[in-house]
Amino acid sequence: MSGRGSVGQHDAVTALISHTTIDCTHAYELSQWWKKVLGYVDLPDDPNNPGDEECMIMHPENGQQLLFIEVPGFDVTTPKRIHLDLRPTGASRDEELRTLLALGATQVADHRGTHGPATGWVVLADPEGDQFCVLRNQREQAGEG
Repeated sequence: MSGRGSVGQHDAVTALISHTTIDCTHAYELSQWWKKVLGYVDLPDDPNNPGDEECMIMHPENGQQLLFIEVPGFDVTTPKRIHLDLRPTGASRDEELRTLLALGATQVADHRGTHGPATGWVVLADPEGDQFCVLRNQREQAGEG
């Protein structure tokens, strides 16, 4: 049996993730902070401006998008069910950690070395308290770094 109501081995996925949305209280300010962290840019035909309630940024090469949207009454202290995991592409995890702290991130927890030699991460929070993790880069994960 095949179709939308059942899952068979020949069923096709019919959806993809358009972008990731982050609820916040100050969309413009938070999008600017994340642009610095990720190297993202504004959409060419939709630049972000101070006071905008929705701000979309994107990866300049692969087009991955993050949307920051102001939500009235949003409680920044409520734990989120989804968070971002960042894997450094050029720097080591600890070098990236120092850069992020200098940009205004706050350290929440340190799990470096607690799960074996090729693991470990640090939990940080962005300026609105959204938590994200900084993982080891690929070389470090493979035990080369």
